[in-house]
Amino acid sequence: MIAFFLDGGLFMWPILLVFLVGMGIAGERWYHLSRTKIKSRNMWNLLHPVLVQGEFDQARDMVEKDNSALSQMLSMGLAVQGSGRRRQDIEIAMEESMMEIIPDLEQRTPYVALFSNIATLLGLLGTIMGLIAAFTAVANANPAEKADLLSASISVAMNTTAFGLIAAIPLLITHAMLTTTTAQIVDSLEMASVKALNIISNSARRVDLS
Repeated sequence: MIAFFLDGGLFMWPILLVFLVGMGIAGERWYHLSRTKIKSRNMWNLLHPVLVQGEFDQARDMVEKDNSALSQMLSMGLAVQGSGRRRQDIEIAMEESMMEIIPDLEQRTPYVALFSNIATLLGLLGTIMGLIAAFTAVANANPAEKADLLSASISVAMNTTAFGLIAAIPLLITHAMLTTTTAQIVDSLEMASVKALNIISNSARRVDLS
């Protein structure tokens, strides 16, 4: 592997740098999304029974003391509910909060795909530059040695393309996983907002009927 890397020339180093930076971003995003997912799920498990019981004051205290994405979203809706607003106003408040949460979830994730493309392009560029150097080198070589020299040079030049793909494929797969996880979190938050909104609306109807 060391010989393969060193034979690829100078372009192997920027490809390695791109790969490491991309995986660093992917690791940070994966950690953030995993924490967000777990904290929001745990908070919903605690909050849902309180909402069902109609203890909205207690629910407001719970979300105010918590920093999960779910609490951030529901705190807006519960604040509007506490002022006696209509269902539509509560829904708009939670949608507005979602517009603030989603960019935080998607932050820096596109860079992982970008670095995947950059690694591929750097690999191709390294190969092209290597081929140019190879053909230039054999131009003045002994005719008997040209074929062997050219084949060896081309083999070395192709190392950058191979390494570029080796770096790009994991980044691309990781980007797909991050995108899928983000979509799952957004879907779960939207589902929780609908459930909370229905609980609030049903509670308001029971109060009106009584």
